[in-house]
Amino acid sequence: MDPAEALGSATPMSIEVAYSPRPRQVEVVALTLTAGSTVAAAVRASGLLERHHLMLESLRCGVWGRLQAPDWLLRNGDRVEVYRALTVDPKEARRLRYKRQRQRSAL
Repeated sequence: MDPAEALGSATPMSIEVAYSPRPRQVEVVALTLTAGSTVAAAVRASGLLERHHLMLESLRCGVWGRLQAPDWLLRNGDRVEVYRALTVDPKEARRLRYKRQRQRSAL
């Protein structure tokens, strides 16, 4: 192994892990991980799994808004986003908002 490669593998990276447990609430955890870390490693290191009783296998995660596999290799400055399941279909939520607006304007 080239000495430069060995040094590169120990280089620290700054990573953020973001999770929104409920609407209008976001938790962001700043981490320093070693080069070669994955999305799964970042989520585990963030402590969010334990704090919110989540299971990594059932989560969907992305990097900068793009869905990525748990074994995706991170780069310095990446932002890992942990997505929660939708509770309401977005189309249905839009219909309900429109219906409420019409009722308010009718008064």
